[in-house]
Amino acid sequence: MASCVHSSAPDLIPPGSSQAVYREDCTQCFDSIDDDAGLNVCLQCFNGGCAGDRSHGLLHYQRFGHALALNIKRTPKKVQRDEPPPKISKLAIAAETDEDRYDVATSVVCYACSQDNVNKTDGNLPAVIEGVMTAMTHSKKEEVKAWEQEFVPCEHTLCLVQQENLKAASAESNHCADCDLGENLWLCLECGNKGCGRSQFGGSQGNSHGLTHADSNSHAVAVKLGSITAEGSADVYCYKCNEERVDPELAAHLAHWGIYLAGREKTEKSLMEMQVEHNLKWEFSMKTEDGRELTPIFGPDLTGLANLGNSCYLSSIMQSIFSITGFRDRYYHPSEEPPLSQAPAQDLETQLRKLADGILSGRYSRPDPRSTSSVDAPELAHQKGLAPAMFKYLVGQGHEEFSTMRQQDAFEFLLHIFKLVARSNHSSGQHDPVQDFRFQVEQRLQCLSCKKVRYRVDEQDNVSVAVPARQIATTEETGPQYEAITISQCLDMFTSTEVVELTCPGCGGKDGFSKRSLFKTMPKELVVNARRFELVNWVPTKLDIPVLVDDKVLDFSVYLAGEHDQSEEELPEVEESAAFVPNAGALDQLMAMGFPAVRCEKALHATGNEDPEAAMNWLFAHMEDADIDEPLVLKAKSPGSGVAEQDPVKIAQLGDMGIEAPRAQRALAATDGDVNRAVDWVFSHPDDEDLPTADDQIPLSGHTAGLTDLPARYELRSIVCHKGTSVHAGHYVALSRKQLPGQDGLSWVMFNDEKVVKFEDTEAMKKSAYLYFFTRV
Repeated sequence: MASCVHSSAPDLIPPGSSQAVYREDCTQCFDSIDDDAGLNVCLQCFNGGCAGDRSHGLLHYQRFGHALALNIKRTPKKVQRDEPPPKISKLAIAAETDEDRYDVATSVVCYACSQDNVNKTDGNLPAVIEGVMTAMTHSKKEEVKAWEQEFVPCEHTLCLVQQENLKAASAESNHCADCDLGENLWLCLECGNKGCGRSQFGGSQGNSHGLTHADSNSHAVAVKLGSITAEGSADVYCYKCNEERVDPELAAHLAHWGIYLAGREKTEKSLMEMQVEHNLKWEFSMKTEDGRELTPIFGPDLTGLANLGNSCYLSSIMQSIFSITGFRDRYYHPSEEPPLSQAPAQDLETQLRKLADGILSGRYSRPDPRSTSSVDAPELAHQKGLAPAMFKYLVGQGHEEFSTMRQQDAFEFLLHIFKLVARSNHSSGQHDPVQDFRFQVEQRLQCLSCKKVRYRVDEQDNVSVAVPARQIATTEETGPQYEAITISQCLDMFTSTEVVELTCPGCGGKDGFSKRSLFKTMPKELVVNARRFELVNWVPTKLDIPVLVDDKVLDFSVYLAGEHDQSEEELPEVEESAAFVPNAGALDQLMAMGFPAVRCEKALHATGNEDPEAAMNWLFAHMEDADIDEPLVLKAKSPGSGVAEQDPVKIAQLGDMGIEAPRAQRALAATDGDVNRAVDWVFSHPDDEDLPTADDQIPLSGHTAGLTDLPARYELRSIVCHKGTSVHAGHYVALSRKQLPGQDGLSWVMFNDEKVVKFEDTEAMKKSAYLYFFTRV
């Protein structure tokens, strides 16, 4: 072993508890410690750089001068199948650890000295190596953080008042107070009542007597008895908040009812464990109609993504958008060096390029020898799948939903990705791929009395269409069955004329208005969200309504708005007051669907304050607006009012992001000079009426969003399918049309997390798809 002068450098110190250590895979590609060359972890900043042919570890040294790195290689341990099993001394279930599965070898390299076997006992190296190998990895740290923030206390757990314990019945009885069930029991922490819970997926029986007790007595907090552990963890539910919560004083509250943590053993699955199991149980068929297993396929553009725990919504969306030319051209650059970044794991550009390379290059699309399918049928071995942990935690930072480990809505995640990409920096010559999805919708209002009209144009990047529920039969086995509808019929309804009840500002008539929305322009890429939900007991429930979509080219020209009639008389502008009173009935309907009051008010204000369905469509189109949860503030407009001069430095900063000076000045004025809020404001106000006129300003994108040339012909390229009764549970997969090696035409390929197979029975999948991605041809 060689000595190295750099091993005694004063800045060579072990990682602190808050520092991220990237010792699993490279921060700039998906090469990892499982590859032959291993991974080089920088011993100064703990960045992970691959040591193979891409040499991102060497690139890190060349850019930042960090000389020393710890090379880590991991190999699976060989299983000795002919050895007798060890003698069982007690019945126990022990979780298999990495130490049980792998052998790990380490060595120290010094790029500056060109040494690949530096003495690990030199200078400060022993302490630093120990710190790197024992530190919690970045992905594990973020996963723990995500689980920890899932549940918090509430006012009802923090201010819990317990009644006097007279009978200590809680410690003695072992069944529900209202039935004979002895499992799935919930203890009311206020009065000590034991009631069975709701029937749960996986076999837990329940008659909801715990909920009945809470409702009838107005008691809030209950704990699931079978989930209590000696460490003090348990399922705590607040019926008033209708959420899982944390009780900081759980031990004392349980002891009040004669239940003590010492020696306590968990006997039932927690709610979170059941939810994860529930989502994993939703399995899309991986067999043909005659029962044959679908054969895995491999190669460029055919790489799966491993499920990180309820992350199939992310996998399905990223597979779909990287099937689109604009995203591929923007982020897949195999011959270029990665972007220069001090923290590549925290850089969106780097992580999108890393993900694009992983999915599209084919470099990682190979059978996993450890696949369960490979034991008896090696030809059916699936991929290991790439683990997009860095990307998931980066795009989820600060987001209430996507920073958690829960299942999420794939459509909401798509809009979140669109927002992040649109806000990111696209330097000269780089095209923002979200612009390919953007188009304009023109709304036409005409008074039924005086026939005067008003036009309004909104810019969108998606269409959310209602799927009508026309029940034709119902059976005990299948439940309700619904009439099939085509995607064109859904768009017909979206663009159809309807009557809304409004008072005309021109003639004062109360006969109402006819309203119609049409495409003023059409996008290059059209994503359609098919809403198959209805309120059942005030809970949005997914309906199994078939939507028919053809693989052939569809002509959407009929949905383009025509030229305005020059003889039409425009409605007078209404002076906006500083007060807005939302329509009470419409507001109640929207809130009953689960939308927050602030969002409902904004939607009603934007759509005429009468039609709850129009407001709901507006909400779906604007749910990712930066100011969607800010209170509605209206300011009376005064003619000739201008915008105060803003800091030129801040205007220049926004200019670097592609925001023109007039729009930057308006955005800064609207956000008290806050640059970050100004960026959000720009992207949430693409057509704000307060902006300077077209004569004074160049549009943000440099041109009108969308295309107007005819014919507007589209072809279905990808779909995201969902199985389950709610978008927040169940399972998502993606299907995309790909050009497979040696085959003519396009074939459908299914991405079911890490499993990638050629899929032929697409008709049933298309009928139940949640998102449809069309490409203009």
